[in-house]
Amino acid sequence: MGFVGLVARAAEEADAAASGRPEIQVFKTPTCGCCNKWIEHLQKAGFDVQATDLPDLTALKRANGVPPRISSCHTAIVEGYVIEGHVPADDIERLLAERPKVAGLAVPGMPIGSPGMESLDTSQHETYEVVAFGTEDPPGGWVFATHEP
Repeated sequence: MGFVGLVARAAEEADAAASGRPEIQVFKTPTCGCCNKWIEHLQKAGFDVQATDLPDLTALKRANGVPPRISSCHTAIVEGYVIEGHVPADDIERLLAERPKVAGLAVPGMPIGSPGMESLDTSQHETYEVVAFGTEDPPGGWVFATHEP
């Protein structure tokens, strides 16, 4: 990103901070429907969401330290943290309030019942974990939250 891009990005972040709502930059592929549903979930929770479509997220995930074993369909950045996959808005709010020394949070895979992966048949919803990653203690991260149907 060049100097003009950095200045524009800083202005956007200042505007988001002034509004009191964190801005979340979401990177996704153009054809992913569950990503759009997750964005709607974040917006309903009061986040300002900016979405960017990319043909492939592999390099972005690698550059932001997302281990392949916890990869999902979209990657987001909020206030310096990486959010990978279908992380609930409440967990993002907790992350931003507590500010642990981690790179970010992830919901590995695409569990049925997570935000954006809801099913009308709630009997199909699965228990899933939100994992904090990018920490050395313990190696590989730790369970930040568990969500049950």
